Amino acid sequence: MKRKLTAKFIEGVKPDPSKRLEFRDELMPGLVFRISTSGTKTFCLHKRINGKMRRLTIGRFPVLSLAEARKRVRQVLYDIETGRFEDRTGLEVEAKPTLGAVIPDYMEKYVMVHNRDWKRKQALLAKFTTLHDKHIDQIKRADVVKACDLIRKSAPTSANRALAHLKHLMGWCVERGMIDASPIAGMKPLSKERSRERVLTDDELGALWTACDAEGYPFGDCMKLLILSGQRRAEVAEMRWSEIDLEKRLWTLPSRRAKNGRQHTVPITAAMLDVLRRVPRFLGSDYVFTTTGKSPVSGFGRLKDRLDKALPEGTEPWIIHDLRRTMSTNMAMLGVPQPVTEALLNHKTGVVSGVAAIYNVYSYADEKREALGKWNERIEKITAPKNDQKAERRHHA
Repeated sequence: MKRKLTAKFIEGVKPDPSKRLEFRDELMPGLVFRISTSGTKTFCLHKRINGKMRRLTIGRFPVLSLAEARKRVRQVLYDIETGRFEDRTGLEVEAKPTLGAVIPDYMEKYVMVHNRDWKRKQALLAKFTTLHDKHIDQIKRADVVKACDLIRKSAPTSANRALAHLKHLMGWCVERGMIDASPIAGMKPLSKERSRERVLTDDELGALWTACDAEGYPFGDCMKLLILSGQRRAEVAEMRWSEIDLEKRLWTLPSRRAKNGRQHTVPITAAMLDVLRRVPRFLGSDYVFTTTGKSPVSGFGRLKDRLDKALPEGTEPWIIHDLRRTMSTNMAMLGVPQPVTEALLNHKTGVVSGVAAIYNVYSYADEKREALGKWNERIEKITAPKNDQKAERRHHA
């Protein structure tokens, strides 16, 4: 904030307990009056020296008055312009914050505001332990490569994700003036990723459904809706009753909750309705799946461990996101057109893309309902008791 500094203003200004305040003097270029959250008042000089933006501590108020601060800044500026500025001036050159100090600030001011899955990003940035003590302006590309190599030894894919998040953090630091340029701008992933191809078999889906029956509410029912709807884990786990129209049998996912930022409608089939009707409702809570009424369910890592133990021995590794691919693959076998599947999965890119996607307001509402109905019928056959399946085969024989 820029203003004409006065002794009266400096004496009377109160600290903001939520953030540090800075006021740039209109009379003396580069002079900044800063007041910390605790109330400490300091005069600083912001000036580019030898090509780098530096912050010099001039002194604290009231030990140093405004007039004395301006006089001292004038002398430092003169020394800089005449090439006589040296460390022996006695002025403290403030070091930039370390990466370890920047990460919590970045998480609070950007990630938690814009990302639903912020805990995952926080966990990946925490992997750069070798860089946490380095000042943000001292981190070199070689340092990041070395840190990524350490991460890659145990988790190749995580190294790529961690690098992507660190690149964004560095860009955020540039925007906020902490550093002049990102040392890893344009840096490519260090490991080539293979696209996942895991599709659960009918037997695996049947065993998973049985495990969900044993889990019950909230996790078992939540997983059943994941299987039946093919939607993303966070979107189902954070489902609200206010998004559901049971009369029209429609679930409307608002743009703020959709991963691609686009409103999405999901037909509610008879099988999905059966699950929802059995779900208990917390008084005064809008969350469908909750244990407290105040927040959606969490702890899917522990749930996954329990489900893995319930599946047949020798089951290949799988992740919850594979359920979407399983539904998509089965829909192709059921003859569902790909554009309908893409619309049902709420994919931003797909068969319809570019300008056509922007102007394509046709939502495939009827086709989505028919396609999801076919998939749910298949799930019902897969999860039906063995005796029922045998009877059905005899009936068709």
